[in-house]
Amino acid sequence: MERVQGIGGIFFKCSDKAAMAAWYRDNLGVPVQAWGGAAFSWAENDPQGDASTVWSLFDADTTYFAPSRQPFMINYRVRDLDAMLAQLRANGCTVDDKIEDGDFGRFGWVMDPEGNRIELWQPPVPKPEG
Repeated sequence: MERVQGIGGIFFKCSDKAAMAAWYRDNLGVPVQAWGGAAFSWAENDPQGDASTVWSLFDADTTYFAPSRQPFMINYRVRDLDAMLAQLRANGCTVDDKIEDGDFGRFGWVMDPEGNRIELWQPPVPKPEG
């Protein structure tokens, strides 16, 4: 059985990204970067040193979370995206047909029973050094 390996990211909508980023930076110490989010590394639990949880703000009118109407989306790290999506389909879950492949890895989506969009992320295979 496929299982998630951890939380890859937490994303939420807000009406003023700059003000919200400043609040989180100034009040909670979130190391917000120019791209509008932060990455919290947890390399001590990952021998390859590539594991992190991303925290990111999205514009209030983003459609990236659609069809969910919730103001947030959680990204879960998975080992094998294709196997996880097949398992979810076999279990009768509502799985988005779209899969994104890119420099940051592979992404797929499923809706939970309450209408929350869940993003599944398979990190890219590390490139050999040298």
